[in-house]
Amino acid sequence: MESRLDFYQASPHAIKAMLALEERIGKSALEKSLAELVRLRASQINGCAFCVDMHFTDAKKGGETDRRLAAVVVWRETPFFTDRERAALAWTEALTLISVDHVPDEVWTAVKPHFTDEEIVDLTLLVTAINGWNRFAIAFRKMPA
Repeated sequence: MESRLDFYQASPHAIKAMLALEERIGKSALEKSLAELVRLRASQINGCAFCVDMHFTDAKKGGETDRRLAAVVVWRETPFFTDRERAALAWTEALTLISVDHVPDEVWTAVKPHFTDEEIVDLTLLVTAINGWNRFAIAFRKMPA
């Protein structure tokens, strides 16, 4: 598969806007390790090879284990994730697949005790951003290095 276009070059202003989202996320109270799990899970759901590769690699650099990273796709069936991580992964799946069931009440009930209101908004921004990046990478066929 060949890359369709370099979206960074084609519209620097669009990418600047996306990077502003990332800047806000980086300043949030969300742990970097949690953010990488969220990015990885959304990218898996969306089938974004470039982003799966990048966020797997970034998580490893941040100290994440191979075992946990391999289990992100089956996080419900493993004991490897904290309650906070599980709530974030459920929130990620619900928002990424929003057309399926519009973020059910049980997902909201699960995320609420583990995050402050500001963190929930920042987590939502994180999920929104990675879904946006996935769409850029998939649409323009950005390939892993």
